[in-house]
Amino acid sequence: MAPTKDSIAQWQGQTLTASDGSKIGKIGDIYLDNDTGQPEWALVNTGLFGGKGTFVPLAEATEQGGSIRVPYDKAKVKDAPNMAADGQLSEDEEAELYRYYGLRYEESSSDSGLPEGTTGRGQDPTPDGSPGVAGNDVSGPETDSAMTRSEEELLVGTTQREQGRARLRKYVVTEQVSTTVPVQREEVRVEREPITEANVDAAMSGGDITSEEHEVVLHEEEAVTSKRVVPKERVRLDKDVVTEQREVGGEVRKEQIEFEEGQERQ
Repeated sequence: MAPTKDSIAQWQGQTLTASDGSKIGKIGDIYLDNDTGQPEWALVNTGLFGGKGTFVPLAEATEQGGSIRVPYDKAKVKDAPNMAADGQLSEDEEAELYRYYGLRYEESSSDSGLPEGTTGRGQDPTPDGSPGVAGNDVSGPETDSAMTRSEEELLVGTTQREQGRARLRKYVVTEQVSTTVPVQREEVRVEREPITEANVDAAMSGGDITSEEHEVVLHEEEAVTSKRVVPKERVRLDKDVVTEQREVGGEVRKEQIEFEEGQERQ
């Protein structure tokens, strides 16, 4: 059966199928004729993750088995002219879509395509004469009596990443060490003394003329070395947190509103 305005809310989010029953995509917005208020176009998400929107006429759409079926194949819908889903289709855009789908387009028809739940020029929510309201929107559907200016703010935070690594490694080196050590040695010294009454008896205790040897053992000290292991210090790794100031920046966008004073029409 032909779609009615009362069924629009139930159609949004449902699956649109082609003439052979294959799935085309999910129905997003329903666009209404600006004059009659009847459903005229369905904006269908046909791309991956809803990345592309395609307009499909609802004049011959029917409900079948919980989905909405149109008399077009899947390739036909996906190759439809790409129109901006900005809330309204112009007469030129509608004419191009009608020609593509092989439908007749009446030149007297006005622009249409307002999503369900929005209003057009004929239903101005802020008509002239309302308190605090002057003029109307001229760039799109009427919204309210003011223009909102927005801008981006730069959000700054910190994240932790690995900067580097430090480690302790112990290895053995060999070096020459020298020092001075006192050593002693014995040297022989010959002492001679004359014969006196005090030593004459000792001097005459031997033979008159004899051969004789006398020996003295000499000693000396030698410098010797040995080694021992002595602990000198303990070394460990620890971490300190150092705070420093770093300047960061980035580009942000913001809207500006300018005032233009128009000229009088002739």
